[in-house]
Amino acid sequence: MTNHSVCTIGFSAIMTVITWICSLPRTFDTLSKLATVSAFFTFISVLLAAIFAGVEGKTGTAGYTLDPSDPMAPSGAPLVLIVPAAGTTFVNGLSAFLNISYTFVGQIALPSFIAEMKNPADFPKALWAITIAEVILFSLVGAVVYAYTGTQYNTAPAFGSLGNPKYKKVAFSFMIPTLIFLGVLYASLSARFIFFRLFEGTRHKGNHTVIGWASWAGILGITWILAFIIAEVIPFFSDLLSLMSSLFDSFFGFIFWGMAYFRMREADYGPGWYTKRGIRGLWGTALNVVIILIGLFMLTAGTYASVDSIVLGYQVAAFGGAFTCVSNGL
Repeated sequence: MTNHSVCTIGFSAIMTVITWICSLPRTFDTLSKLATVSAFFTFISVLLAAIFAGVEGKTGTAGYTLDPSDPMAPSGAPLVLIVPAAGTTFVNGLSAFLNISYTFVGQIALPSFIAEMKNPADFPKALWAITIAEVILFSLVGAVVYAYTGTQYNTAPAFGSLGNPKYKKVAFSFMIPTLIFLGVLYASLSARFIFFRLFEGTRHKGNHTVIGWASWAGILGITWILAFIIAEVIPFFSDLLSLMSSLFDSFFGFIFWGMAYFRMREADYGPGWYTKRGIRGLWGTALNVVIILIGLFMLTAGTYASVDSIVLGYQVAAFGGAFTCVSNGL
């Protein structure tokens, strides 16, 4: 955005302070207003990315060339494939799947959202609405961008695939509020788990007290300092998403909810509930067993693939160093 006018570490420090300040509200009532703004800017950003990809055409994508000076660089017309290209390794294929899974798995936040709703019974309707909207939006935008950038020029994030620097900056600029909000949301969720444990049963949990607010700000401060260190120490993005997806989304997105289904059905219908509910019970049992197995596969094979991809990246010097001022912009 600024052509690297400030050291990368400086940018990270500035964002850390901004997100810490935005994280200070202790209820989702305030954060929900930020979420509305974030959703609007996300829609504009991904819509612009798709439009700009179409305007540039297949020959305008970043890195497009028919005669590269570097024999290792991608070249030729963008390849659009329905199935993985011949020679795609297990590590590459599973890493791509984990990246996609990370985008759609946010279930760890659901219990916290439900707890603060005026009418928790309305949550399923909200969940259906947002899930349908995000699947349609991200699928269409992803398909359009991929159609114009192909397999060899596609990047993560996809804004990097745009060849025109102005298009890239304009589209990505609308995503900045969303990046801030996502950091604020997950920092708030993490701080809540700690804060509620520390002050459960005390007046500091739900009242405006000096100790309560100081502790809340301190927990958030430590959280963001750790996030800043991790962001500067780990010099890769796509593989980091894959690793987090395999280690955390495997449980919170799959295993936890499969096990929760069994616990809730047993509580509602008692032992042998899967036979009492007939075909619905058998179908639900089979489906959630599959969900749990997918989670276990992500946790085991996914972790292996993520780590192996990181090792391969270091072997070919694809990553930069830690705490460096080198630009990591798109």
